[in-house]
Amino acid sequence: MSDVPFDDGNCFACGPDNPVGMHLHFDRAAGEGVRAAVTLAPQYQGWRGIAHGGIVMALLDEAMAHAAGYAGHRGVTASVNVRFRKPVPLEVPIEVSGRVTWQRRNVLGVEATIFDAGGAVLVQGHGHFVSRGPLDAAPDRRNPQIS
Repeated sequence: MSDVPFDDGNCFACGPDNPVGMHLHFDRAAGEGVRAAVTLAPQYQGWRGIAHGGIVMALLDEAMAHAAGYAGHRGVTASVNVRFRKPVPLEVPIEVSGRVTWQRRNVLGVEATIFDAGGAVLVQGHGHFVSRGPLDAAPDRRNPQIS
């Protein structure tokens, strides 16, 4: 197995071929970074009506990974700190955004935020990703570029 991450389309968060995945699609955000609109289905429930914390963390992690990709890196998660401010609701539109805040050699500082439809911050995450090389370092099954 290579050290370079390979996208085979089965990522739980964004893979189009994963039958139980969230099928997130990230676009470039106004300014810098990435964003995705999502409405979480009931199967992602923790307590009644709200998303499971692990699903929420997966949203943040994916936004950070796509932000690393937008910056040209195949990043993998080294660490993430999460601040839950309000519950993330199910079955209503939310938005997740991510961006790279700094880079030192092959380590990227990344952050992600989940907002409700009114723009209120629900959850924030900060982390470190390790670059495993440039985004075009491995031939992905599908085009890895963010639209």
